[in-house]
Amino acid sequence: MPNQRPFSRTATAAHPGMASGPIIDQDGREIRPEGLRPDASGFHFEFGTSQANPFAALTREERVARLEALAKLLDVAFVVPGTNIRYGIDGLIGLVPVIGDIITTAISLWLVREARALGAPWHVTSRMLGNVALDGVVGIMPFVGDAFDVMFRANVRNMRMLRKWLDKQPRI
Repeated sequence: MPNQRPFSRTATAAHPGMASGPIIDQDGREIRPEGLRPDASGFHFEFGTSQANPFAALTREERVARLEALAKLLDVAFVVPGTNIRYGIDGLIGLVPVIGDIITTAISLWLVREARALGAPWHVTSRMLGNVALDGVVGIMPFVGDAFDVMFRANVRNMRMLRKWLDKQPRI
């Protein structure tokens, strides 16, 4: 490979095995040495400030808007042509026996987890968990469960409960 320069890596005293010179992340930003942990010989990420957490820098309203969008995608994103029946990807993924219902239940549980992270009290999150459990248990049954997924809309119900609780909270 005559056109390629050889890559040389020289170790520094503080970080053996690490290249000397600037360290550039995947977005082209330079990482300062104090961002590295010498004992781990790798990168140390702060999840509250890095790009790893998509909700890290969002306001409460933006987080709720994303959760509501996900709930609508899961439960009411599409319409059966010629009818008023709405369904979402929860109903579609749920058509795959057992695995589909496990996947959609996991996504629904993540919504409940985010509600808890937003400060929802135990009585709201326990009702949300009840909706998810009912949707997951009935959803496992062939045909009946798929129809129940389309009609029950656990995620939209959960977001309605969360929004109702959030609307009662004082604005900061």
